[in-house]
Amino acid sequence: MKKTIVLVAFSCSSLALFAQKKTTTSGTVSFDATTSLDALPKAENKTVIAAIDAKSGTVMFEALVKSFSFKNPMMQEHFNSPKWFDSEKNPKASFTGTITNLADVNFAKDGIYKAKIAGALTLKGISNDVNTDATIEVKGKMLSTTATFAVKLEDYKISNAGGKLAAEPTITVAADLK
Repeated sequence: MKKTIVLVAFSCSSLALFAQKKTTTSGTVSFDATTSLDALPKAENKTVIAAIDAKSGTVMFEALVKSFSFKNPMMQEHFNSPKWFDSEKNPKASFTGTITNLADVNFAKDGIYKAKIAGALTLKGISNDVNTDATIEVKGKMLSTTATFAVKLEDYKISNAGGKLAAEPTITVAADLK
């Protein structure tokens, strides 16, 4: 009898914890490093894994570098090369952080909330701190999130190809989580 009660209690608490975590495998990360010299360094990856834990405020996303798609195949080749992202050696880009103003986001009530996110972005095997604002829209059991921030290529030892890439490209992360 005690084992049954413990098992039921554990199952219920596991379900409650699982309900707090929202995930997707079809988030999007856009990379925009356009300059006046070159309008082609734009890419998008629509196979991004993302998660938000509503209880703890933990936020994460992970993307395969080779899954970024460019209009110009040559640009894609350069993007994956050792001078840029070196996708053979560093196949993933990731972010792990927290919502620092978690009390301002009501995951139980429909609405649009402004969140402050702090964490570490890892590109090319190098992690750096990132702080950004995000929008979280709660609709029933769904969350729609968007965040945009700039990174310095030099912080990740990525060449800007003689000025053909913006020194601080913009990264936009968007996901619908359930």
